[in-house]
Amino acid sequence: MKKLELLCVGRIKEEYLRSGIDEYIKRLGRYCAASVREIPDRPDGERAAKEESADILAAAGGYVILADLRGRQLTSEEFADALDRAYLRSDRVQFIIGGSRGVTDEVRNRADLVVSFGKMTYPHKLMRLIAAEQLYRAFAITAGTAYHK
Repeated sequence: MKKLELLCVGRIKEEYLRSGIDEYIKRLGRYCAASVREIPDRPDGERAAKEESADILAAAGGYVILADLRGRQLTSEEFADALDRAYLRSDRVQFIIGGSRGVTDEVRNRADLVVSFGKMTYPHKLMRLIAAEQLYRAFAITAGTAYHK
């Protein structure tokens, strides 16, 4: 069975975001074993991004996709194809969302694919919901269901 893990920095306290993320994780269960793992965010400071990135690197495994402003912008269909190809290399895919201060170059270099969801900046907590939806959409596209119109 395919495994998918959203590896994210920080906890989500807002119920409306948690509810949406949980819904897409549940829906993903139709296609894979999906889960969310949270890495603690660090207090603001010059070392915070480095420490969060070190935690990400320690937890990274399988095929790694990183959400980053410097990444490639893909259509939903292109993302679905990239995700499908990722599972040819590994039965485990991690989708990483860094903290509000971003990630280090070491994390970018570890990633097998770096994607951007556009040039706009989103709160990293909202990005988790957007990523969960796009991951579900990617599986639905590959499966040929009517979700993606």
